[in-house]
Amino acid sequence: MNDQPEHTGKRPIRVDHWIAALLLMAMATIAFVNVLSRYFIHFSIGATEEITINLFVWMTVVGTGIAFERGAQLGMVTFYNLFPPRMRKGLVVFSALLGAALFVLVCIYMIQAIYDEMTLFRATSPSLGIPVWIYYAGVPLLSVFVFRGIYRGARTRLAQLERMER
Repeated sequence: MNDQPEHTGKRPIRVDHWIAALLLMAMATIAFVNVLSRYFIHFSIGATEEITINLFVWMTVVGTGIAFERGAQLGMVTFYNLFPPRMRKGLVVFSALLGAALFVLVCIYMIQAIYDEMTLFRATSPSLGIPVWIYYAGVPLLSVFVFRGIYRGARTRLAQLERMER
């Protein structure tokens, strides 16, 4: 019995890719509508900047997860390539743990900021007048994709190193 899944040629649906694509599409549409508005009726929609900036932050979080998974984040490959494969495994694990720990800190600070906004400051956004914490909430919620990307990227690199040792 074969434990390997049968390859059907179809790529699995990636939620993170769809979220990034939808966020980019929304940003482009909002900016385009604002350009048309300025050109045709000489009126700029004030909320477009607020929305696009916050969508960009969310897209960056999702894109960070995708970059980790693909191994496309910045790395010190010059030094990494000097080490033997066995030591590289340790470096991959250390790098993954360090990246996850740093992003846990980002999430902790964002959750603290959300709490402060909900209880102390109760600030609203300048253009739409919605609570600012709503924009902040995207970072810890979308961080699931970052942690998944770190895990998948490390697993892929460890498998590659395993193949190199054989």
